[in-house]
Amino acid sequence: MLLSIRHATRYLYDAPGTFAVHRLRLTPADNRAQRVLDWRIEAPGIAEAAVYTDGFGNRTHFITSVATHQEWTVTAVGTVETSDQDGLMGTLPEAANPAVFLRSTPLTSLSPEMDSFVQEIRGATTLAKLHALIEATADRVTYDTDATHAGTSAAEAFARRRGVCQDHTHIFAAAARRLGVPARYVTGYLHIATEEAAVAHHAWAEAWVEDLGWVGFDVSNRICPTQHYVRLACGFDAPSAAPIVGVRRGGSGERLDVDVTVHQQQQ
Repeated sequence: MLLSIRHATRYLYDAPGTFAVHRLRLTPADNRAQRVLDWRIEAPGIAEAAVYTDGFGNRTHFITSVATHQEWTVTAVGTVETSDQDGLMGTLPEAANPAVFLRSTPLTSLSPEMDSFVQEIRGATTLAKLHALIEATADRVTYDTDATHAGTSAAEAFARRRGVCQDHTHIFAAAARRLGVPARYVTGYLHIATEEAAVAHHAWAEAWVEDLGWVGFDVSNRICPTQHYVRLACGFDAPSAAPIVGVRRGGSGERLDVDVTVHQQQQ
């Protein structure tokens, strides 16, 4: 499948800012399920940005701006050819040992209620347990865009029994780690055949399965990623894998506009 992607993020401030630093994880990499045909990032200072690949394999741009500004816009545009690998990513080119993703974070910590939930997960193999975990999590936590926010933890969403893809992914990662399986948060894009635009990018999990490597699991859609997915970046949780992270001096009253379109091209 040939997918064209445009991801625009615009920050508006009530008062001018005088200094800003942004870290962008907005460049997808080639893997067994995708091949990046063309990709560019448009942003103030992008030509002078430091470019590197972090320990998790994320392609990263680091931009420093000292110019006075009252808005800041970054746009990522490109074309990616995808194929269905049944969610199998295998071994990816990254420095981090998979075992590092057994580490918990404040957003992926287990509550006693979650711990009891994990003890009920059954499966003859690790892969079978992870597929059972997808279904159990989706059954437990109904998809609801109004129930949580960016700072909601896995334990809070689990207790509310409602959440979005971020919450599903945090819960899955926390539960998989409790089972002794390294798991991580993945950001990317999802092409929906009946829709062209989305309000934001998508999130799912990857878990490390011996003899298979990394395997993707999308709790919100109860499937492993297919050719409709484009993988962007990964981390311990949503902040760790965020496409854009920044700090600034001045520029109070921030407002954020995000516009993402993913559509299929004819091959």
